[in-house]
Amino acid sequence: MVVAEPHAVSDTDDADEAAALEALVGDWSYLPDIAARYGVPLSRVRRHLADRELLTHRVGPNRALAVPTDFLGPDGPRPELKGTFTVLADGGMSDLEIIRWLHTVDTSLPGGNTPLAALAAGFKTEIRRRAQALAL
Repeated sequence: MVVAEPHAVSDTDDADEAAALEALVGDWSYLPDIAARYGVPLSRVRRHLADRELLTHRVGPNRALAVPTDFLGPDGPRPELKGTFTVLADGGMSDLEIIRWLHTVDTSLPGGNTPLAALAAGFKTEIRRRAQALAL
């Protein structure tokens, strides 16, 4: 009897996945830049992360923590994101998967071509309904 080896995720797979996510999102903001943008201490930005108002991913040549710039509003993290993050995480998505899903084009969405654009256009209920459906 031959037992198949489970597929091991290599560093190359991780690097390819990270590069694809960086390209999909496009514009990233590093934590010190977010603090400077809002004129707040870095500890306040870290509090937004701890409270899951923002999600991060390691990007760039130094693999520094960064936030998709589209997650930022004029006065801080966009308020409609926190509940959406919760719904998606409760459905089993990792932070990386949440970031990817919010930036992935879906032409069937009202108000925009990505879930993030639809949220910005005011379609929070529709996006959260779809997020809940993913968990089923």
